[in-house]
Amino acid sequence: MKFKPKIIAEIGWNHMGNMNLAKKMILQAAKSGADICKFQTWKVENLKPGPWDQDGRKEIYKKAQLKKQDYKKLISICRKNNVEFLTSVFNLEDLIFIKELKLKSIKIPSHEIYNIKLIKAAIKNFNLVYLSAGCATELELKKIISLVKKNIKKICLMHCVSSYPLEFENVNLPKLEHFKKYTKNIGYSGH
Repeated sequence: MKFKPKIIAEIGWNHMGNMNLAKKMILQAAKSGADICKFQTWKVENLKPGPWDQDGRKEIYKKAQLKKQDYKKLISICRKNNVEFLTSVFNLEDLIFIKELKLKSIKIPSHEIYNIKLIKAAIKNFNLVYLSAGCATELELKKIISLVKKNIKKICLMHCVSSYPLEFENVNLPKLEHFKKYTKNIGYSGH
């Protein structure tokens, strides 16, 4: 698969479950030249217990969680505006649901880079897998690349620094050159 540079607009869950706001974000992204609008797929019921249970974040997650019917609306809006719909998944159940929507691409976020079952399922079921390597050490990255080596053309390896907000001095763009030893399909995921 030959790559041409693409701009991915990170919508994530910034719509807070408001489909009118999500539509406005897609329209603005398309108007600004984005090729792809990326969302996030999760279910609050699958969250492990944590501090978010007491600090109010769980209520925000509930509000921002996309409903099944929302996906078809968002995909349709994206198609009508000549941008691709993309979503990050965090587990196999959600990956299977996204596969049923007949999408060609999927994103595996940084903190799921160790989820080998998820990565293998993504490679098996999608034409292109955006794999964010923000949480992987070099040794871990080599191990993951060796596991997907025969399907490396289906991977776009994304450099990402998992820091919010990301300070300029920590961007480390030379890492993209380093990634080229694994694949020519590389990208940058900024925060």
